[in-house]
Amino acid sequence: MIPDWQPSFSLTALRARAQLLTDLRAFFAQRNVLEVQTALLGRHTVTDLNIDSMAVGALGYLQTSPEYQLKRLLAAGAPSIYQLGSVFRAGELGRLHNPEFTLLEWYRLGFDEVQLMAEVVELVNHVLGPDDYDYHRYQDLVGDLDRSPEDLDLALVEALRELGPGRCFITHYPAEQAALARLYEDEPQFATRFELVVDGVELANGYHELTDAEEQRRRFAGDIELRHQTGKAELDIDEQFLAALDAGLPDCAGVALGVDRLLMLQQGAQSLSQVIAFPADRA
Repeated sequence: MIPDWQPSFSLTALRARAQLLTDLRAFFAQRNVLEVQTALLGRHTVTDLNIDSMAVGALGYLQTSPEYQLKRLLAAGAPSIYQLGSVFRAGELGRLHNPEFTLLEWYRLGFDEVQLMAEVVELVNHVLGPDDYDYHRYQDLVGDLDRSPEDLDLALVEALRELGPGRCFITHYPAEQAALARLYEDEPQFATRFELVVDGVELANGYHELTDAEEQRRRFAGDIELRHQTGKAELDIDEQFLAALDAGLPDCAGVALGVDRLLMLQQGAQSLSQVIAFPADRA
């Protein structure tokens, strides 16, 4: 048994992580996508009912994603950008979860979700090697959409289990799960949102980004009402983020990808503890 002062992964994994970070940065340098850094500690956090943030007293929250701040940079005139670093989510610990994890998030000006999915394929193939990708509409996997969010989640998990190993994109999420994605003009019951699943592991989540500040405010208000109804921590809306949308977020698509999970898949590991030096139970 490894003494608990030691890292949970091997020196081979240590070197593999370093190489992966180098390769990811090279991937974006070749495409003239600018690396940026935003604050890990912010005054506001996401209102998403399915994400629990970590509060740091009166200082605010450890960020669950750099999304709001990256979009503020875009609204201020930044070019296509990416961030590679730690984010934090409470209550997430297990084979595929750790409260602190490494996220790669990038935004491409002038892209829609189809163009961004193609770039995600390029990146994943660059790291894992080429393979075929399947594309499934969310409803084709889960069937009847007139069910509770919990039932839909279970149906999706079961559908992905039945698909077995491989790489697949899930598209056309129901509008109720749009989050920060715009809706299709010709099919407004569906969101321009996608997820990439590799060998049963949810790896990336992306959108053709919503730029309408009032619509985003309405969605945030809906989140807050649901939080109140379910007894979740009640949160303030990030008015700086909405002000950035109101000032003008350029047309863009963005995606967040779990780097630790990508490394786990690359190395054939069975859990994140094999590719993270000090997971929560050793940190």
